[in-house]
Amino acid sequence: MRRSSLRGLAVATATVGLFAGTINAVAAAGQSDVENAAAGYAPGLVAAMERDLNLSATEAVAQIEAQETLSGTQRSLERSLGASYAGAWVEGTDALHVAVTDAAEAADVRAAGATPVTVDNSLQALDAWTADLNGALPGSSVTSYHVDVETNEIVIDVVDGATADVKAAVAEAGVPASAVSLNEATERPRTFADVIGGEAYFIDGGSRCSVGFAVTGGFVSAGHCGSVGSSASEPAGTFEVSEFPGSDYSYVSVDSDTPVGVVDDYAGGTVAVEGSAPAAVGASVCRSGSTTGWHCGTIEALNATVNYAEGSVSGLIQTDVCAEPGDSGGSLLAGSQAQGMTSGGSGNCSSGGQTFFQPVGEALSAAGVSLLTN
Repeated sequence: MRRSSLRGLAVATATVGLFAGTINAVAAAGQSDVENAAAGYAPGLVAAMERDLNLSATEAVAQIEAQETLSGTQRSLERSLGASYAGAWVEGTDALHVAVTDAAEAADVRAAGATPVTVDNSLQALDAWTADLNGALPGSSVTSYHVDVETNEIVIDVVDGATADVKAAVAEAGVPASAVSLNEATERPRTFADVIGGEAYFIDGGSRCSVGFAVTGGFVSAGHCGSVGSSASEPAGTFEVSEFPGSDYSYVSVDSDTPVGVVDDYAGGTVAVEGSAPAAVGASVCRSGSTTGWHCGTIEALNATVNYAEGSVSGLIQTDVCAEPGDSGGSLLAGSQAQGMTSGGSGNCSSGGQTFFQPVGEALSAAGVSLLTN
C-alpha cells in the first residue's frame, strides 16, 4: 500500500491546463492530422493507450505531446538545479512537480512552469544511500527497493516478519533511518519470461543458439553452443553439462525464467510437448529454430555419424529438414513427441538441405533431468 506523499503540498502552476490546451489544438487539427501524429510514434503505442488508459486517439496523442514538453522542462531543471535537485514527477497528466533541497531555488522552478516542493534529501544523496544498500540488504527478506521522489525516501519492500532484520541491515550500511520507509510486500516479484523450445538464447554475450526443450531446472540444447561454465542470456543461465564432439548435447540451468513444455511454431503459437517417444525412419518431423523458424521434412536415418571439422559425432538423427546457423540446439518434433536438438548439416532453407539432430534422450540421461511436458 502507498504511504502518504508530498502531492498535497503542490500549488497551481503555469503547467496547469497544458494537457487540455494540447487536446484542443490536436482536435482542431483534424482527424487526418491526428492519425498522422499517431503514426509517428512506436507501432501500436496510441492504440494501446486508447485500450488501457481509456483515452481517445486525440487524447492519447495530446498526452504524449504534453509529457514530451514536461520531460524537456524536467531535464533542463535537473541540470540547472545541480545538487539541490531531488527528483521530479508528473501530477495527473499536465503538472510537473520538482523537488529541491534549497527553498531559494523555488523561484527558478516556478519560472520554468513547474511546481516546487522543498524536501530534506537530494536525489544525489538518495541514490548514494541506495547504492550503499546494494548487497547489504538480505535478499530473502527484501523483494525490492527504490527511491520514491514524491516522498523523498528510499522505499524497501519487506517480506512478513523480516522488518527487524532489514532495519538492522540499513543501520549497518550507514543509511539514515529517516530516509528509509519499510513497506510490507504482498508478493515476491518474478520474471515473466518463459523458456520455450526453438527460441533464441545467447552464449557469453556473443553467439546465438536455439533452445531445444524445456527440462527440469532449465533446457537442453546443442553441446557445440557452449562449454561447461559458459553463461547464457535471454534466458539467463549457466551451462552445467556439455558434450561435443562425440555427442552434441548440453544442459543449461536457468536463473529465474520459467521453462515451459512447448515449442515455438513461429506462426504466432506453440506446439505442446507431450513426450519423447522416438519416431521411425520415414516419419514426418518439424524443426524450430531462431534463425529460420519452423520447417518440416522426414527422418532419413537413425544412429548416423557425422564428421565435423571439430570431430565426429555419432548416434544422430538424419533428416532432410533444412536449417541454418543460429538454429543450432533447436527443437525437432514428431507431432507432439520430442526427438532431438539441431546439431548441424549442409545446405540452407532457400535451396534445401540435410540436417542432423542429437537425440533428446541421451541429453536428458547425461544431465539427470526430465523433459517438461504440457
